[in-house]
Amino acid sequence: MKDKKIFLAGHKGHVGSAILKKLKSSGYRKIIVATRKTLDLKNQKQVTNFLKKNKPYCVIIAAARVGGILANNNYRAEFIYENLEIQNNLINGSYQNGVKNLIFLGSSCIYPKLCKQPQKESYLLNGRLEYTNEPYAIAKIAGVKMCENYNIQYGTNYKCLMPTNSYGPGDNYDLDTCHFFAAIIKKIHLAMINKKKDIQLLGTGKAKRELIFVEDLADAVVYFMKKKTKHHLINIGTGKDLSIKQYAEFVIKSLGINLKIKFDKKSPDGTPRKVLDTRLAKMYGWSSKTNLSEGFFKTYENFLKKENFE
Repeated sequence: MKDKKIFLAGHKGHVGSAILKKLKSSGYRKIIVATRKTLDLKNQKQVTNFLKKNKPYCVIIAAARVGGILANNNYRAEFIYENLEIQNNLINGSYQNGVKNLIFLGSSCIYPKLCKQPQKESYLLNGRLEYTNEPYAIAKIAGVKMCENYNIQYGTNYKCLMPTNSYGPGDNYDLDTCHFFAAIIKKIHLAMINKKKDIQLLGTGKAKRELIFVEDLADAVVYFMKKKTKHHLINIGTGKDLSIKQYAEFVIKSLGINLKIKFDKKSPDGTPRKVLDTRLAKMYGWSSKTNLSEGFFKTYENFLKKENFE
């Protein structure tokens, strides 16, 4: 399989770059990538022609418009439209060009807002979504159902991996568009270098979230790309969660500083709790390996290299 062509869509992103690194270190020699200048994933004709020309054995969809709670809520139209365009072009284009194997990366936000915890794959569509990220979640649910039904009708092997919140090298630290853990790291770092006594975080700090180190997520993608499964939808996470306040306290303690945490309680918390049931992934032989402390220090080291211009 290591001599077969693998097309990785979104190789420049946070998750995509980690997958590219994992593929290379695992000995895959025919990895196909394309920049936005050479391939517009929102252009159906371009995507179809690209897949027809390259004829990959497997397509990995790590390309998506992503962001935190602010971006999801402020750019609702773009989040549903662009994600539907990208995944529709890649999934249907793969089928049209005889690509039997595909990995579609989604998000734990596909599960209902008040979902029973931990969230099992079978809980999909069992309740209302969280409103702030509803457009993104609906796009991802459409991708899951598209893969499922192409498998049923056309006999394809399209797998959907649903990761929890990822963090690690290559993350986005723009406070207008980043995810919560990146925002915590950046706000604490800025407070530290500017000698401030406190930081302000959005919401009450009570919402609970699960994190997975991006290199573990990349490992899961390569693992399940090779693995035969009866299930098309598989959760990828650690099965452990903390509150937003606890994550902030963890970073402050890890950096050995004194800092008070304030909360903007007028801002939304989003889903009260999100922790994945990862038993299915474990049944297939995969589990995460990196603990939060190890993952954080690797992340912070990379953050300092990335942000040293500020």
